[in-house]
Amino acid sequence: MTTMLSAVSPDRRFALWAATLIATTILSSFAFACAVPLAGFAAVAALTASRRDALLLTGAVWLTNQALGFLFMHYPTDAMTLFWGGALGVIALLSCESAGVLARRFHGFAGGLAAFLASFVVYESLVLAVTAATGPGVDHFTAPVVSRTLFVNLGAFVALLMLKAAGAAAASRDLSKTLASRLT
Repeated sequence: MTTMLSAVSPDRRFALWAATLIATTILSSFAFACAVPLAGFAAVAALTASRRDALLLTGAVWLTNQALGFLFMHYPTDAMTLFWGGALGVIALLSCESAGVLARRFHGFAGGLAAFLASFVVYESLVLAVTAATGPGVDHFTAPVVSRTLFVNLGAFVALLMLKAAGAAAASRDLSKTLASRLT
């Protein structure tokens, strides 16, 4: 029975989850270009992984998005673009950490909602602060733009959590079938 359980080891589950997040990042990078829902990804990572692994997942999502942007979407390589790329990485990690703090404090639906909201508020607040500090102006931080960003991040958050739940259910079902076949 140990062999069957090792087939769904925590390391393997984490690797599959990481691959799922990276694949989803690739799809969303092409769909949203520079507006990938990093706050949604960060909140999901905080809810589904240990603190260390959540930060690693968030960093991998950010790095994947940046690599795709520079390699395939022809992001400019000027100083400001490179600065923003790094700033978004730091902001995504801070969003993940804020989501993790609340996820560890609150559980269930309330914890998930708190984690998402913390991630989104930290993300948007820091993007606004960096935008204001670097001088391009904050005129584009209008209610419709922030609302759209909220819904894109919320959609990614919910879709990823549903994907994680479906994967867990499928793994559980496969394990049950394997156990049943070995016992009969």
